[in-house]
Amino acid sequence: MEPLAVHHIGVAVPSIDEAMHFYGDKLGLSVVDTVELADRQLKVSFVQAGNLLIELLEPTDPDTPVARFLERRGPGLHHLCFGTTDIHEHLRDLKDKGVELIDEAPRPGAHGEVAFLQPAAALGVLVELLQPTAVPAGES
Repeated sequence: MEPLAVHHIGVAVPSIDEAMHFYGDKLGLSVVDTVELADRQLKVSFVQAGNLLIELLEPTDPDTPVARFLERRGPGLHHLCFGTTDIHEHLRDLKDKGVELIDEAPRPGAHGEVAFLQPAAALGVLVELLQPTAVPAGES
């Protein structure tokens, strides 16, 4: 099994446009892709920061996990995502090791199949696994 590598960091924001005042205007970063995930009432924009992507998460409905996160904690770090070439193998391995999963099977994400681990199993961090099926413009 190949080692995991950080793919992106997810940041929950009330407004991607407002967040880009900081990430774009202040830091000089650019959006490389924006995707609407209608089934999850979520708009996501990927911002390129060197070799790393920052995923800005904007809820489009107040009754979603990201909206509840913002209500409880305010804007900020939401999750850490690791990329993999075989998400099924990694999920089986983690389950065999007793790691509690939110998603026992992958589901569609913005750029591929995703699955999340319970934060309690990852020292309080929401961890996402991603098997990319598409590469956003600007990402290599």
